[in-house]
Amino acid sequence: MALIAVSGHPGCRFEEVARLTAQRLGFELVTQSRIHALAEAEFGAAAGVPDKAYPSLATSVLAHLATEHHLVYCALGGELQARHFPGALRVHVVAPESVRVGNLMVDHRLDRAAARHMLLELEAAERCARKAKFGKPRATADLFDLVLSSESLTTEQMAGLIEIAACSLGLQERGYLSAAAEAQLQFQMRLRLARHGIVPPDKVTLRKKVFANSSEEMFANLLDFYRIAWEYEPRSFPVQWDKEGNVHEAFTPDFYLPEFDLYVELTTMKQSLVTKKNRKVRLLRELYPHLNIQVFYQKDFENLVFKYGLAERPVQA
Repeated sequence: MALIAVSGHPGCRFEEVARLTAQRLGFELVTQSRIHALAEAEFGAAAGVPDKAYPSLATSVLAHLATEHHLVYCALGGELQARHFPGALRVHVVAPESVRVGNLMVDHRLDRAAARHMLLELEAAERCARKAKFGKPRATADLFDLVLSSESLTTEQMAGLIEIAACSLGLQERGYLSAAAEAQLQFQMRLRLARHGIVPPDKVTLRKKVFANSSEEMFANLLDFYRIAWEYEPRSFPVQWDKEGNVHEAFTPDFYLPEFDLYVELTTMKQSLVTKKNRKVRLLRELYPHLNIQVFYQKDFENLVFKYGLAERPVQA
């Protein structure tokens, strides 16, 4: 897939650059307002989303769109969302203050003093929003692949340069985000969002199970807490056969998450057994290349389990 993240200093007209870029390349334009609209449709009222949850929310929405489109993403922090996706190009538009003040004067029909005041307010609001959502008030130059100046370049020229860069990187030739890649990314984002109390509105009904060990029950409690539907050891996959074609060895993933079409294998044992299990997972991927499986290590969920006191909670019926 291709994702071109376009951002810029207030008053640089980077939004127009993003629009023209999407138009030139035939990519889907995604703005911050569209992220909020799609998130509201998926998770409910977006107005109640904590700032810290926004990056995961945006990534979840982008992942869904990326299975059907190449994207131009024009929103605060897009350069940080881009790191979750292959085939990303991060663009930033800059200009001296005098140029940005002039742009605001023209775009909003303001005198110079009012435009300068507006610029200061926009800059302060951006710093505040970036700090709240991403932890830092400013984006550093190393986060971008391409920095363009609107002092000497028009919006059309900047869009043209982005198009050249995208073609040079072969972004248009890339396939869309695969279903397997989206499923793994959505699973990660869903867990992060659930820490902030953001879950899809549908209830999940779980059945009582007898687990092989306590870590599996703890993981089921975690999924239950986050309202992620699961099935326990629903299927075994042959991985080794004898000379007569009889199954000699099979691998049974611990959980299946139907919403994500994702199998999950827990690895919470000592290192020698972890190595053996990882070998089986690699073999499974070789024999069943379309199977979507993710190894979930103890460190990835143990802190969540104990944070919410789920270790002793019975699995819901």
